[in-house]
Amino acid sequence: MLQDMRENAQGTIAKVIIGLLILSLSVWGMDAIIGGFGGEPEVATVNGQDITEREFLRVVQLESQNRLSRMERPDPSLLNEDQIRVDVLQALIEEQVLAQDADEQGLALSEADVDALITQMPQFQVNGQFNRDQFVAVVRNAGMGVGEFRSAMRKQTVVNQIRAGIVASGVVTSDSITRLMKIQNQTRDFRLLSISANAVADQVNVSVDDIQAFYDSNPNLFQQPEQVDVSYVVLSLTALADAIVISDEELLTYYQSREADLAREERRAAHILIEDTADADALVESIQQRLADGEDFAALAQELSIDTVSGEQGGDLGFAGRGVYDPAFDEALFSLEPGVVSDPVRTSFGVHLIKVNDVRRSDVPALADVAAQLRDDLAREQAREAYAQARTTLADSAYAADNLEGPAKDLNLELRQADSITRNGGGEPFDHAGLVRQLFSEDVLNGGYNTELIDVADNRAVVARVRVYRGAEMLPLAGVEDAIRSNLEAEKTRTALVARASEMAAQLQAGESLQDITDDSWTTYIEQPRSAPELGGGVMQTVYALPRPQAGGVSYGHTVTGNGAVVIALDKVNEGEVNTDSTEYVQLQEFLASLDGQREYTAYQQWLRNNAEVERP
Repeated sequence: MLQDMRENAQGTIAKVIIGLLILSLSVWGMDAIIGGFGGEPEVATVNGQDITEREFLRVVQLESQNRLSRMERPDPSLLNEDQIRVDVLQALIEEQVLAQDADEQGLALSEADVDALITQMPQFQVNGQFNRDQFVAVVRNAGMGVGEFRSAMRKQTVVNQIRAGIVASGVVTSDSITRLMKIQNQTRDFRLLSISANAVADQVNVSVDDIQAFYDSNPNLFQQPEQVDVSYVVLSLTALADAIVISDEELLTYYQSREADLAREERRAAHILIEDTADADALVESIQQRLADGEDFAALAQELSIDTVSGEQGGDLGFAGRGVYDPAFDEALFSLEPGVVSDPVRTSFGVHLIKVNDVRRSDVPALADVAAQLRDDLAREQAREAYAQARTTLADSAYAADNLEGPAKDLNLELRQADSITRNGGGEPFDHAGLVRQLFSEDVLNGGYNTELIDVADNRAVVARVRVYRGAEMLPLAGVEDAIRSNLEAEKTRTALVARASEMAAQLQAGESLQDITDDSWTTYIEQPRSAPELGGGVMQTVYALPRPQAGGVSYGHTVTGNGAVVIALDKVNEGEVNTDSTEYVQLQEFLASLDGQREYTAYQQWLRNNAEVERP
């Protein structure tokens, strides 16, 4: 349960709650924390309790930001806002149902419980202490009320308690695990007979009529998509920086201001990593006591750390500078004196005890050694303001102009051209979906307007306009004839191979000898596991799909491979061994029990949802 509480506490909602808690205590007092809200419009009512429009819109915004963060190139225009709203409302309804069920079961978090949970979060500590300014910033950025946030925190925590309890109740019998492991560890003895494509080459003939018929019956395969030829300009921070000349005096001043950064400090850390479970705090206290009693840190890391790779080296992580590790780990590491063990540090990996084994500092490099890099850095810093101004100017002028020549000339930008851009895009920068969508918009495609200024990458923006539009058209047969012939030959070859292999397998299963069927011979494989990589997934999948042969008998099958086909003779199925004391057995037991618990929880959720009275305005 505590693990679920911590996971919840590290989410966006919990971060905001902490800020609101501290702010409210210092500004409005406890009444502001426990006070409620009323009179807000609702988006749904669940068993008589409202889901407010305010809460709904806040979660929609958070979910939109979350989906943007998962994009390789974040583009708000790619978000399906209607679907996000549907998904969020459904999630809030399910959350409300679960929270009401928790109330009925008497599960609750007191004010003190919420405070204790919140104030333990390292994300809001500076040098181990709460920082009020950080809290205030979180409150303002979240745009929520204090009571609303604390209510959300309490709701999520008790819901997670129910989930954890049901999931933990999952059970699986030892017989089920044993049967599954026997199947999983099973091996098979079999023989393979290969049939090459050449063996059926005389059956493969593609005529001109075949090609014409395929072309006529599949017009959608031979459509030349609609295309545009475009003109465009690119505004780039890098290009602006390259045009800036840095004087020797400016370089020297910049070098002197960066001396502290250039003198790099690295620390050799060791850690003991403990899984962040309900027992973590007690285990950490036990380790701290053993260290206080004189036991060796490296020996304890080897014995107890779940980071087994570093644990084998006494917890040693090697030398690293700032910014390499998780921020909480990094902060603790660079605040420690050598030889001192840190207090517990929580990260997404678990709970760490950190020790600094060594510190090394490099001298400030000579100006000549870093001059080139510093010139680039300073030029980019100076170019940032010019880029921001130029970006605004380009956006305004491109919007007002009926061409790109004027905006390009005003900003001394190269007017470039690109051809054959389809709705699926083209070469860079037209691999950006937002820019391509603008090109094929009604205003740009048919209205003769420029696109909006599109940020295709960090500090790189593009404006484009269509020069030529070409609609979709059918490709001539002459241009695709060879491709059709190749595809039809491959298809007919595969069909012939399947027929040949199937016929041979049937003959063998009927009792005919291999010598009566072919001059080729079997290749034998003994005790092959499911994952035998040298034979390929298709062959092994067929081998393990064949029925167990009767005593003294053989099961035959066949499959097509990349360059031929194979006939398979399954001779024997070898039962897998099961060691009930093995790590594999324990892990499978835990996984299946968790899976059973998750199914129970999902069914419980659905039952509550089906029996809830939900009203929507």
